[in-house]
Amino acid sequence: MPEEYTKKQIWKIYEKLPEELKEAVFAEKTANDIYSICSRNNIEETKIPEVARLTGNVLLGILPPEEFRNTLEKELNFKKDIVEKIGFQIERMIFFPVKKELNEIYTMKTTPETSIKEKEKINKKDVYRELVE
Repeated sequence: MPEEYTKKQIWKIYEKLPEELKEAVFAEKTANDIYSICSRNNIEETKIPEVARLTGNVLLGILPPEEFRNTLEKELNFKKDIVEKIGFQIERMIFFPVKKELNEIYTMKTTPETSIKEKEKINKKDVYRELVE
């Protein structure tokens, strides 16, 4: 489950997104697709905004796409068969058209900070070592 973000933090994340993802986040088509998918699968009206929030979190780079279905199941208490139907349809209609951009933001995020710090250490000269001639 992703951590909670403030509106200010989300806006900063949004500003750094590729243009295609920015458009997808606020697109009327995205909202209509989510509503349509939920309606076809008999999701109660009160849960549709939560499905939209989780979908938006994927588009923002907050929730990895591979965790989307599990998060639907855990946070919204959907049955497995409903999760599979909704997950498949949202992935196909919303995530697939921006798959390239999603892959880019998630592969950038998967680089652990520790490995970046280790690379920086390697590139720095060790001032505590004596020169050997």
